[in-house]
Amino acid sequence: MKIPTNYIYFFLLFLIMSCTKDIVQLSVEVYETSASGNNLMKLDDFSSDVNQQEIIQIKLLPEQKRQTISGFGGSFTESSAYLLNKLSKKNRDVIIEAYFGESGAKYSLTRTHMNSCDFSLGQYSYAPIAGDKELEHFTIEEDKDDIIPFIKDAMAVSKDGFKILSSPWTASPWMKDNSAWTGGKLLPEYYDTWALFFSKYVTAYKNEGIDIWGFTVENEPLGNDSNWESMHYSPDEMTNFVQHHLGPKLEADYPNIKILGYDQNREHLKEWVDSQFKNEQTSKYFDGTAIHWYASTFDYFPEELQYAHHKAPNKYLIQSEACIDAQVPVWKDDAWYWKKEATDWGWDWAPEKDKHMHPKYAPVNRYARDIIGCLNNYVDGWIDWNMVLDTQGGPNWFKNWCIAPVIVNPETDEVYFTPLYYTLAHFSRYIRPEAKVITLENSDKELMVTAAENPDGSIAVVVFNEQEVPKNISLNLNDKSVDIKIKGQSIQTIMIENTNY
Repeated sequence: MKIPTNYIYFFLLFLIMSCTKDIVQLSVEVYETSASGNNLMKLDDFSSDVNQQEIIQIKLLPEQKRQTISGFGGSFTESSAYLLNKLSKKNRDVIIEAYFGESGAKYSLTRTHMNSCDFSLGQYSYAPIAGDKELEHFTIEEDKDDIIPFIKDAMAVSKDGFKILSSPWTASPWMKDNSAWTGGKLLPEYYDTWALFFSKYVTAYKNEGIDIWGFTVENEPLGNDSNWESMHYSPDEMTNFVQHHLGPKLEADYPNIKILGYDQNREHLKEWVDSQFKNEQTSKYFDGTAIHWYASTFDYFPEELQYAHHKAPNKYLIQSEACIDAQVPVWKDDAWYWKKEATDWGWDWAPEKDKHMHPKYAPVNRYARDIIGCLNNYVDGWIDWNMVLDTQGGPNWFKNWCIAPVIVNPETDEVYFTPLYYTLAHFSRYIRPEAKVITLENSDKELMVTAAENPDGSIAVVVFNEQEVPKNISLNLNDKSVDIKIKGQSIQTIMIENTNY
C-alpha cells in the first residue's frame, strides 16, 4: 500500500518535535579576544557554523563544586608605580580604571613587595640600621611617593575592593649570614626581629589606610642565582621559622593575616607542602601555599597542583607571580603576542636536561593555558607580576627585562594595552571572589575550558582555542543548550546570567 506524501511529512515533523521538545535555548553573552583583532569584544552573532560537521560537547555540572576563588590580579611594584607617576593624570587614571574600575578588569587579588626587589629602582630596606633588633628605626618612607599612592588610587576606583598579598625578597643584609642583598640565609639570632618586621609592616600600612590581607614568607626561597634580592630557605627551615617565630608573632598582633609558604616554581611543590603540612603542629600557621610558573613555558604541572591540594584541601593554593620574562616588550603589535616567537630565561640558561620545558611560545597562549590549567587543578587565585612597564621592559635596576600587560612610553605619554591585558580580564572581570569552580565535561582535548559559578548565581565559562581552525561548541547546562562558534586563536568568556537550575 502506498502511503500518501502528506502523511510522511507530518510523521517526520512529529518525530522532530518529539526529539526537540525538551531542548531549551540557553541565554548567554559571549566576549571574545582573538588574534583576528577582537579585544574583549561582546559578540552579537556567535552562532555556530552549520557547514562544520563536528560539534564539541561541553556539559556543565554546577552541582559538582570544587575550590573557592580568592581572586585574580597583578602586582604593585615600584617600577610600575614610578611609571604611573611619570604619565599624565589622564593616562594614569585610564590605566588604574582599566585594572580596578567597574569598566575594566576589576582586579580582586594583588601582590606587592616588602623592601626592594628586581623591579625597584634601587636596593632599599625598611630596616636600614644595622643591629636594630627592636626595629625602632623601621620606616616605609620609600613607598610613600609611589607604591602607596598607586594602591590608594586603585582602592578609590575599586567597587568591591581587593586583597593585598605582600612578599619580601630579602631581609636587610645585616640580618643575613653573608651580609648581602643577594643569596645567604637569615641568621637565627634575627628570627624574632624578622618576624617583628612583618608585624611592623602591617601596622605602617594600616596607618596609611591600607590593609594587608596576607604574606608569603619569602619570594623564591630557592634563590635566583644571586642575580637580585634573595634569601634562601630549605623547606624545613621555612616551616621552622613560621611555626616558632612568624606564626606566633602574627597570631598575637594580627591574627587574621594569612601566611602562604613556598612561593616559587611548581616542580618542587611536593617537598614544600610535605614540610609545611607534615602534621598539625607544622601546618597550624600556614594558610596555604604560593607558586610561580617559571619552570616551563607550557606545562602547568597538574600532578603537582593536585598533590598540593590533596595534601591540604582546606588551604589556599595561589599562583602569586607570572610574567613573560627575559623578553623586551613588543610595542603596539598585537599579532606578535599570538605568535610563537617569545622566549624566556630557560631558552638560553636552563640546564640541558630542562631545555625541552622552555620552547618558543606565544605569550597569549601561555597566560590562557596556565590560568585555565590552574583553575582546573585546584588553584584558587592567580596573580600577574608588574601591571605596567616601559618599552624596554623596566625600569629594573638589574636590567632583568620583562613584559607587562600594559606598556607605556613615559617620554611621549603613550599607553599600549597588549593582548595580555584582555586575556587576564577574561578571568578577573567575570570570575569573582567567592565563586566556585565547577566540574564540566569537554569532548575535545585540544580545547581548554574552565567554569565557575559566581556568588550571584551567574556562571562564567572561559574557552581557549589555541588552534588556528575555528570550532563549534554545544554548551549544555541541564536541559538547556546553546551552540557557539569560537574562532581559531581566540579566548571566549561565556556568561550565563540566569541559571535557574
